[in-house]
Amino acid sequence: MSENQFQKLVSSFSLLPGIGKKSATRIGFHVLRMDPASFQSWINGIKEARERLHFCQICGGLTEETICNICESSKRDASIVCVVEQPEDIFFIENTKEYFGKYHVLNGSISPLDGIGPDQLRINELIHRVDEGEILEVLVATNPTLEGDATASYLSNLLKNRDIRISRIAHGITIGGTIEYSDQYTLGKAIKSRLTL
Repeated sequence: MSENQFQKLVSSFSLLPGIGKKSATRIGFHVLRMDPASFQSWINGIKEARERLHFCQICGGLTEETICNICESSKRDASIVCVVEQPEDIFFIENTKEYFGKYHVLNGSISPLDGIGPDQLRINELIHRVDEGEILEVLVATNPTLEGDATASYLSNLLKNRDIRISRIAHGITIGGTIEYSDQYTLGKAIKSRLTL
């Protein structure tokens, strides 16, 4: 394999979030050392996940079905919906085992500098769900960043005239940090000590 080909391999891994050039180089060499059967199994696993996983029609979380298990479950509290920025945030919140309601994924946060306004997010879908009348509390679990705060504030103003409780996860998550990198205890504490907006 030419040096140019190896650089292409490294560049492909560098596209992944949190993978710098050094890590991408290490992964590249590891992939090249894999035996053919292991390599093929790895490739097939990625391909199968990419083909079978899609987004739930209700909450926007990842699922193999049209509607995810959480949205389908009668054991989950349908009166509370946790609003998150990305589908992966559901995974991290579920790991705390402190939340038993349902979810709504925005697919981002309001960020004027990046050209992302409320219309680019799944906010209208959230309003529609609230207006159906089953939801009594909206727990806003956006990241404690400028964009996350702006999104939480926007949602609070949008929903304040409706007869529901609006809360936001509190204590524990560092300012400027993200849900993804918070440990389970810290994230669980933040959910338990949520504040009304």
